[in-house]
Amino acid sequence: MSYMTEERRMIQEAAREFAMREVLPLANKLDPVQGDIPQELIHKLGEMGYFGITIPEEYGGLGLGCFEYCLITEELARAWMSVASLIARGNSLIGRQGMSEEQKKRYMTRMAKGEFLGAFALSEPNTGSDVASMTCRAKRDGDSWVITGNKYWCTFADGADYLMVMARTDPNVDPKRRHLGISAFMVEKPRGELPKGVQGSPIPKIGYFGWKTWELAFDNCRVPAECLIGEEGKAFYMITSGLEKARAHTAARSIGLARGGLEDALVYAQERQQFNKPISQFQAIRFKLAQMATDIEAARQLMYYVCEQIDEGKRCDKEASMVKLFASEMSERVTSEALQIHGGAGYTKLYAVERYWRDARLTKIFEGTSEIQLKIISDNLLGGKHA
Repeated sequence: MSYMTEERRMIQEAAREFAMREVLPLANKLDPVQGDIPQELIHKLGEMGYFGITIPEEYGGLGLGCFEYCLITEELARAWMSVASLIARGNSLIGRQGMSEEQKKRYMTRMAKGEFLGAFALSEPNTGSDVASMTCRAKRDGDSWVITGNKYWCTFADGADYLMVMARTDPNVDPKRRHLGISAFMVEKPRGELPKGVQGSPIPKIGYFGWKTWELAFDNCRVPAECLIGEEGKAFYMITSGLEKARAHTAARSIGLARGGLEDALVYAQERQQFNKPISQFQAIRFKLAQMATDIEAARQLMYYVCEQIDEGKRCDKEASMVKLFASEMSERVTSEALQIHGGAGYTKLYAVERYWRDARLTKIFEGTSEIQLKIISDNLLGGKHA
C-alpha cells in the first residue's frame, strides 16, 4: 500500500528544499558553538505554516494531518533535530482539546503563525516517566492561582511566549488514583524572559543544541484564574491523549537524524580513499550502508502506518509505542555506524555526523523511554500490568 499522494510528495519536497537551504547551514554553523535558533528562522518557519500544520484552517492553520506533520518533521530533522522539535510548539500543544472556544480563537491563530509558542513544564527533579508523582503545586487564592515547586527539562523556557505548567491542585493524593488532581496552566510571559516569580538555570546538555533546556523554580508564581486550561484536576488525561501523535513525531525526528547520517556517510565513503580506492568499494562499508538504508525504510513505513491510523481516528497506542521504540533505537544505531564510516573524522566537530549521533541518543529517552515503550507493548500483548 502506498501512503504517498501527489499532494504529500509536494509537501515533502518543499520541506526538503527549505530544510537544506535554510536550516542545514545554520545547524552546521550554530550547533558546534551551542548557538540558539535565530528568530529570523522562526519567522520563516511561521511563513511556511510549519507551526500550524495540524491546526484547523478556521484557526489559521494548514488543517493537515499527522502524516503531513511527520513528513515535514523528518525533513527538518535531517537538517537539525532542534528545529524539527520547535514546530511542535505550535502543532502539539498539550491542552488544546481542553480549551474553550474563546481560548482557541485567542491563542491558536497566533500559534499557527509562530507568534505564540510554548514550552512544556511537566518533568521535575524526581518526576520523569512517573508523571503522577509530581509535587509542584498550584493553590487557588481568590481570582488567582499560586504555583510553587520545581520543574526540570523545560526546553525553550526562555524563548517561548508561555509555559504550559502541570501542577497538582488537589493536595489529597489517592494512592490508587494518583493521576487525578493534576491541572494545566498557561503562564504567559515576554519572549526571552522567564515569568515573574520563576527563576531558572540552563541544564548543561551534551546535545539538542539550538535552544536551552531549563531547571525552573516557581516561588509563589501568581497567575490569573483564567490561565487554567481544561477541567481542574484532569490534566493527566490531556497529557496522555496526545501521546500517539507525539510518539509518531519522535519517530519522524529519529528517521530524519538517521537519514542525515546515512546521506553524509554515502558521500564520505565515495570521497574517502584508502588502499588506492574509495572506501565505498569495500564490502564491509557497502553492507553497512545497505543495512542502514534498510533499517531507515522499515522505520519510515511503520511510521506511515501509524500516522494513517491516527488520522483515521483509530486507536494505535501499541503501534505508536512500537514505532517510537523501533525508530529511536534504529536512529542511534545508524548514526553510530555513520560515524564509524567517517572514522576519526567522525569524532570531530568538522562533520555533522557527530550531531546526528548525539541527538539520536536523546530520542531513546524523551517522549517515553525505550523501556516505557516496551512496557506498553508487552502490556498490550500479554494483558494486565507488570511493575
